[in-house]
Amino acid sequence: MNRSVCLPGLVLLSLLGVGALLLPARQAAGEKQKEQSTLRLSGAWALYPMAVKWAAVYEKDHPGVRVEVSAGGAGKGATDALSGLVDIGMVSRDIQLAEMEKGGLGIPVVKDAVVAVVNQANPVLNELLAQGMRRDTFVRLWMKGDLKKWGEAAATAAAEPLHVYTRSDSCGAAETWAQYLGGKQEDLKGVGIYGDPGIAERVAADKLGIGYNNLNFAYDPKTRKPVAGLVVAPIDANDNGRVDEGERFYDTKDELLKAIAEGRYPSPPARNLNFLTKGKPTGLVRDFVTWVLTEGQKYADEVGYVPLVEAQRQEALKSLQ
Repeated sequence: MNRSVCLPGLVLLSLLGVGALLLPARQAAGEKQKEQSTLRLSGAWALYPMAVKWAAVYEKDHPGVRVEVSAGGAGKGATDALSGLVDIGMVSRDIQLAEMEKGGLGIPVVKDAVVAVVNQANPVLNELLAQGMRRDTFVRLWMKGDLKKWGEAAATAAAEPLHVYTRSDSCGAAETWAQYLGGKQEDLKGVGIYGDPGIAERVAADKLGIGYNNLNFAYDPKTRKPVAGLVVAPIDANDNGRVDEGERFYDTKDELLKAIAEGRYPSPPARNLNFLTKGKPTGLVRDFVTWVLTEGQKYADEVGYVPLVEAQRQEALKSLQ
């Protein structure tokens, strides 16, 4: 009788003991599930507005998934991805050999461009808009540093000094601009400014300034016209000393995007923007990248990017297999 009374108590104690042992495992599983439901991206300012849009739509379509996006430059994005701090690095330049040797996989996702920007009160603005700016002029500004006056840049007698700005952070915009000019980011001269917003703000506040921006920081996202205080300097792509009709596409973001898509804007500084993962993505990361390359492409134009052409999109999807 005593045994029949004690047995249920022993069973209960045993079950409680097993439950206590299982609790940490359940908590660990819950934490793992929570971790797998969060995607983290960091890197290029150039890709930041697009990634924010993708994150918002993806979260809406996938309840329970959170996508965190932070900017800080392409160099930071690549380092963060390869070190495991984030799932995806945003890189606005070609993937480097050293990054591939560490297991980095580059996946093109959209296209945009870097543009030269000047202040709307620039003393030779009319001449710049009529003549355009030659690649050689940019080389002398950022690579040689031997142009000191605006009159020299616009073939006028204007004596106002030039204030040249460049990026202080490791970034795809600077690397792409330098590639266009025949060098690397470390070759660029000028006053170093952090980030795309920093360059835009500095040039908009300095009537003698010139800098370069990713196009989505040179144009207002609502009006799709240049940011207040800025003018996008036209490139004299055929080097004939004037802006021809086929080179007039800077008044709005949409005109410039069309020119990029049609190849009328030089490449570089037009370029692909990439995701970088350490090895082939799996699970939630792979699902998100696949979504970006399919459903996500339809949001590119809305935000201010050029979607991938079909052949390139298919090649990117194939790289995930």
